[in-house]
Amino acid sequence: MKKYTRFNSPLGDVVIQANEKGITGVWFETHTTQPDDLGVHDDFDYLLQKAVAQLKEYFSGQRSHFDLPISTHGTDFQNKVWQALTTIPFGETWSYQDLADAIGSPKAVRAVGAANGKNPVSVIVPCHRVIGKNGKLTGYAGGVERKKHLLVLEGIEI
Repeated sequence: MKKYTRFNSPLGDVVIQANEKGITGVWFETHTTQPDDLGVHDDFDYLLQKAVAQLKEYFSGQRSHFDLPISTHGTDFQNKVWQALTTIPFGETWSYQDLADAIGSPKAVRAVGAANGKNPVSVIVPCHRVIGKNGKLTGYAGGVERKKHLLVLEGIEI
């Protein structure tokens, strides 16, 4: 059964969703990938409380790594991309080409970009750390201004 909670971050309201296996989604209020059915609202679920606490630490500059179980549902390719995203170090960026190379599919840059854009667990699975090959910010389902803010929070000048 899916559960969710909300909290107010420095970048606006955030919805966190989980099932019995782990975090299934983290979305800002304007995210284009948030599902209509979030499940049951639960502000007291242990895993959701832990996620809120870690996100608050991240936004206050006290956390650079998340220690939460993730339970995403995507295609095999999407899951491979999302797993690779978790290996991008805090304070660093990769290009979509770097990400494609990391999963062993160097010619799949567009498909990697599409999978990156469908990442349901933003911030925790750091899709915001992927930028264009030319060093420019590219799309972000939560808004490019938020992406820029997240990168600056991590010490990356854009």
